Amino acid sequence: MSCSAPIGVFDSGIGGLTVAREIMRQIPNETIIYFGDTARVPYGSKSKKTIITYSRQIVKFLQTKNVKAIVIACNTASAFALETVSQEVSIPVIGVVKPGAKVAAETTRNGKIGIIGTEGTINSGIYNTYLSKTNPNVKVYGKACPLFVPLVEEGWLTDPITVEVAKRYMNELTDYDIDTLVLGCTHYPLIRHTIGSILGDKVTLVNPAFETARTLKEVLELKGLESINPAGDHKFYVSDGAEKFKKFANTILPCEVVETKDVNIESFADSIG
Repeated sequence: MSCSAPIGVFDSGIGGLTVAREIMRQIPNETIIYFGDTARVPYGSKSKKTIITYSRQIVKFLQTKNVKAIVIACNTASAFALETVSQEVSIPVIGVVKPGAKVAAETTRNGKIGIIGTEGTINSGIYNTYLSKTNPNVKVYGKACPLFVPLVEEGWLTDPITVEVAKRYMNELTDYDIDTLVLGCTHYPLIRHTIGSILGDKVTLVNPAFETARTLKEVLELKGLESINPAGDHKFYVSDGAEKFKKFANTILPCEVVETKDVNIESFADSIG
């Protein structure tokens, strides 16, 4: 595998752009091939079987781009499909859950950690599992926030409706006296300011996107896959709504997204290798 080969990054929609942004900032020499499954978002309410099928199709697509590593920039897909797809390919596959859980366990002072995410992520209990392995003494309080994804996808990042929804979700967590909150969906860093203003300075927000990029850097270095040349042109693909995606991506990424292409993702067999 060539060190100059790109990194594949995929998400259910636009949320994974927060991970892509961190990769661009922390590992600027790496080229990214991004896929957003915008036709089938959200993933959070779908079954494990369905998420594995979707993830296999996307990994198959990314393999056609000769990527040297894959980042599953989706907490739900990381929870349900990471173990399966990582066993079916020969390149490194990194999820967003473990890096975020590790930092949360190291950050908390009172041992009370909140997790917000999709229904799929929260119900999977994967954060609880990782946190318990890292620090058996922590208490974990999960809260599904299913409305956040469509609000972010709509671009209503500071809309009064988003603020009101966030208040209602966060009220339950404040009763538990948490001092650390994991933003357990890659969409959520885009409303980090809103969430932080509600919880106050006493609660530390953990952004798994940042930690995932750091983990990717470590993996590339360990395997001798880091690029020593400047990044090439990042490529962006979606399963629907390419123009809308491009406009949104240009509001949050440090590079200009000149083109986004539509892909018939279901044409890729759900077997990979």
